[in-house]
Amino acid sequence: MTKNFVTNKDVTVRMFKSDIMESFSRVHPAVPLIIYLPAIFYFFYRSIYVAQFSFIKITSLILFGIFVWTLTEYSLHRFIFHHKFKSQFGEKIHFIFHGVHHDYPMDSRRLVMPPSVSIPLASLFYYIFHLIFGSFLVAPFFVGFLIGYLFYDMTHYAVHHFNIRNKFWLALKKHHIRHHFQDPDKGYGVSSPIWDKIIGTDFLSKESESDLTV
Repeated sequence: MTKNFVTNKDVTVRMFKSDIMESFSRVHPAVPLIIYLPAIFYFFYRSIYVAQFSFIKITSLILFGIFVWTLTEYSLHRFIFHHKFKSQFGEKIHFIFHGVHHDYPMDSRRLVMPPSVSIPLASLFYYIFHLIFGSFLVAPFFVGFLIGYLFYDMTHYAVHHFNIRNKFWLALKKHHIRHHFQDPDKGYGVSSPIWDKIIGTDFLSKESESDLTV
């Protein structure tokens, strides 16, 4: 099997000469919760007390938001984070955004998305969804979208650092570990393998797990 990592120990590598830039590239796993849970409560509040939507409407839009997140997660991972750049500059950008994680997959400070990346992305997605749904419907939809994002970030940290025994979480862990140590061109879903199965980038059930490092 081709080695797709430098080390699977919890070590890191410096990416920037600037200490400030370097600090922005590392983040504690609790940071996304601190930033986005208040945002989720805010949009949930708007859904109930400003838009005054019914329970069924709010629930339906939240579930739809989660569903859209799963496709967004898959698309970002496959087409953006794993885009094969041909230029040296492009390769450097790829390393900064995702390549470093594949080289150092157990680096505990580079497992969740840093706010310097997630906040601009969240703002962009909110702007797009606001244009599509309008100022009222976007609130419960974005609640679901942010819940999906947090589930992704927390799942990503867990599958790399938690000793998982539950069958559901263990299946997600094995799926993602295969992406790292078996074939980086498969298994793009982290919080859900649904789009890998639908699109055809899932691992074959008979593929050997003997080379996996968990």
